Amino acid sequence: MNSNPDIHFEMQDTVAVVRLTRPTKRNALNDKLIASLRHIFENLPATAKAAVIAGDGDHFCAGLDLSDLQERDAGQGMHHSRSWHHALERVQYGPVPVVAALHGAVVGGGLELASACHIRVADESAFYALPEGTRGIFVGGGGSVRIPRLIGVARMTDMMLTGRVYNAADGERVGLAQYLEPKGTSFAKAMELAKRIGNNAPLTNYALINVLPRIAEQPADQGFITESMISAIAQSAPEAKQRVRDFLEGRAAKVQQA
Repeated sequence: MNSNPDIHFEMQDTVAVVRLTRPTKRNALNDKLIASLRHIFENLPATAKAAVIAGDGDHFCAGLDLSDLQERDAGQGMHHSRSWHHALERVQYGPVPVVAALHGAVVGGGLELASACHIRVADESAFYALPEGTRGIFVGGGGSVRIPRLIGVARMTDMMLTGRVYNAADGERVGLAQYLEPKGTSFAKAMELAKRIGNNAPLTNYALINVLPRIAEQPADQGFITESMISAIAQSAPEAKQRVRDFLEGRAAKVQQA
């Protein structure tokens, strides 16, 4: 599956666990690591029902490895950025939902990677920043598309103009994470959620990660017709029919307040 020592892949039951393993570099990203990430998500085993992305050591990911930064002309820079786009699209629009387990630095390219995941679980040590603006560069891994959809254009602009850093609590409040857990427990919570997600009907999961984001970008009339079609497809699956029968016949758990 992968021969890069800076990233580790394993299956834990039906959950694909992907770990960044450069703790001495705060799991900073380079092109080789991004290519390995793309390869992993393009070749997930058929048994995978969900995935978790995490980082070894004290940090999730401190962004781009600046030692990997090269002088490029405009064309080379564009193609380099697009290679990151293609890799992170495999995470966002792949076959299974992806949960990010965040702790420590979630900075620059690390925040771009986290924003490509479907659920973000942070612990109390997490902090978020986009230092590219103060370093004279711009995000290039899809952050200008994904991050404003989480927190709005104004907040991202503030982060890049001023170098503002959000702590874990404020990050969860503005939408950078959906869950905030005690320090050291984000991976355990991410695994719990991934296992729960993996029990959903596969076609429903696929619709949620591949169709719902596109519906959200469509005009209302187009969104409604897209919704009607994917709704019909999802409910026609044999597994969906069985789940509805289980609910109607009292075999399915009722929704309860947490």
